[in-house]
Amino acid sequence: MQRWRGLEDIPEGWGRSVVTIGSYDGVHRGHQLIIGKAVARARELGIPAVVVTFDPHPSEVVRPGTHPPLLAPHHRRAELMAGLGVDAVLILPFTKEFSKLSPADFVVKVLVDKLHAQVVVEGPNFRFGHKATGNVETLAELGITYDYTVEVIDLYERGAAGGGEPFSSTLTRRLVAEGEVAGATEVLGRPHRVEGVVVRGAQRGRELGFPTANVETLPHTAIPADGVYAGLLQVEGEAMPAAISVGTNPQFDGKTRTVEAYAIDRVGLDLYGLHVGVDFLAYIRGQEKFDTLDALLERMAIDVKLARGLIAAAG
Repeated sequence: MQRWRGLEDIPEGWGRSVVTIGSYDGVHRGHQLIIGKAVARARELGIPAVVVTFDPHPSEVVRPGTHPPLLAPHHRRAELMAGLGVDAVLILPFTKEFSKLSPADFVVKVLVDKLHAQVVVEGPNFRFGHKATGNVETLAELGITYDYTVEVIDLYERGAAGGGEPFSSTLTRRLVAEGEVAGATEVLGRPHRVEGVVVRGAQRGRELGFPTANVETLPHTAIPADGVYAGLLQVEGEAMPAAISVGTNPQFDGKTRTVEAYAIDRVGLDLYGLHVGVDFLAYIRGQEKFDTLDALLERMAIDVKLARGLIAAAG
């Protein structure tokens, strides 16, 4: 799959394509419907499928300080899109100047002049252009002039997560923030993942017999609520069963919120400096401060046992 950062990265002579546009944060099951349809249409027509997305999130440019917690960084979204059969991802730098493009100017600049769109696939709530004044009807009207068609796909999947709410990035962020990681898994179609580099912490876990990977998370990451979870530590293609702690470590009067993963039954791991992923499978308990260190150690042993069972059950 090709990855382009900016319009200038698109190869000269790029032909017709099927395009879908959106932030696609998380690439949840609703997004997968739209992207899947774009890929299917591209295969039918014998042309490439292209996803257009933005960096930074448009809200950060239009309303600074409102950047939402991110469910997946761009490289992870690209991996997921490649798995769906996408041929190219175009990441457009979203600037104040870019935000002022009218819907028509956006269509000409991106869809017509560069991607030569033949079909554009979107969800019913798609908005674009200055102050989000363009919608799918605008897109379709401009398509008559610029020789492309628009297909609107209902992205609203539903399930038990969120009490039956339509699946969305907003719902997923809320579930993650509440520690409802099983619900987030249902919406995403896979466990929610937090990524970052393993850095040196206070090393108390090692002293207590539960050495943890202290993950320095990426900016704006959607991190689950404080507590203990069962999950997987993803290291260089290997998924290691893990007990995960999120919080400030109140037992030792910690102030900094951290994500730490203990790789169950693994000895002698040296992960410092590695980029890892932490997949959250199930919530075990909230963050607590125990009366004694022995009480904490007893509880940690129970947590690891519970995590082992929950991971096995998740299969």
